Amino acid sequence: MSHLEARMEKDLSRIRGEIRELASQAEAAFKNAIHALQTGDRALAYAIVLGDHAINRMMRDIDRLSHAFIAVHLPSAGPLRLLSSVYRANIELERIADYAVTIARESVQLSAPPQGHLAREIDRMAGETLLMLSQSITAFNDLNAEMARSTVAIGDQIEMNMDSVYAELMQNDRQQAIKDLLAVFVVFTQIKRVADQAKNLCEETIFAVTGEQKGPKVFNILFVDQDNSLLSQMAAAIARNSYPKSGRYRGGGREPAAALNPTLVKFLENRGIDTRGVRPTGLNLTLRELASEHVIVSLQGPVNGYIPEIPFHTVALEWDLGELPKEGDEAQLEELYRKLAALIRDLMESLRGDAAA
Repeated sequence: MSHLEARMEKDLSRIRGEIRELASQAEAAFKNAIHALQTGDRALAYAIVLGDHAINRMMRDIDRLSHAFIAVHLPSAGPLRLLSSVYRANIELERIADYAVTIARESVQLSAPPQGHLAREIDRMAGETLLMLSQSITAFNDLNAEMARSTVAIGDQIEMNMDSVYAELMQNDRQQAIKDLLAVFVVFTQIKRVADQAKNLCEETIFAVTGEQKGPKVFNILFVDQDNSLLSQMAAAIARNSYPKSGRYRGGGREPAAALNPTLVKFLENRGIDTRGVRPTGLNLTLRELASEHVIVSLQGPVNGYIPEIPFHTVALEWDLGELPKEGDEAQLEELYRKLAALIRDLMESLRGDAAA
């Protein structure tokens, strides 16, 4: 094998390794989303939503590696076919992860996990789909055409099973209401997908004309606590100071205090963080304002104690920080600062990866 052939084989092996890892992550996301739906595990559901950012970064890396491979090696028929399949598999796996996110988001909107016959049908259909997905991934990783052909048959059976589930849903006293609701849901879903694709088309047009690429996403993050005088103020200050380009940060309290905690003011000023003009604020947010928040973090108790209805596209997190520091105890404030800084770092790296800044 020549040096060029060995390098091409090494680069191709790297791409296959990356797509294998992406497939593993997408499969795990779907499996965990079903578990979150079945058990009502909201923490797991929101972890899936946050984990999708890493999956998207992985997908973009594979796309970049594949383009570079073609540019460097000018592959012939066999490797070129494989790269073409990698392109499509990359998109399909990323979509599977997106569907897992949608299932996770839907699960936290339910008042309780599905029960009875519907729960059993979800379990059965999800089990068959997971089997099909696992076999599909194995077939692709091993380049096993026979396994792929046999797995397609499972998909055909799942389609027929799904039709029977829909038919059962329609066979009740509220048949027309359910039918209308499903139809409206489908319409809104398609409208949203068209809008998303139109947005993508605009971004491609801008790139084609100017070379300007879409900038990294900036996340809106809301920290909530009882009175917005200490915990949420410190969290927002740490985030603004450490990750100014990655997000827009603010805090709010259920019953806002008259002023900031004086020990906190001194503590932050000693670190060069100006608190002049900063006042505790409440949580009198409109639905539109709430929906603009990508992440809501509770620093004292359950999120639904502050925000009863979490918007569909918002992630809700709860951080246990222990007891509040005693008045004037800077050592406890320092410990709290370090704990919050570590949690915020993990959150921002989940959202933006190594590009968090």
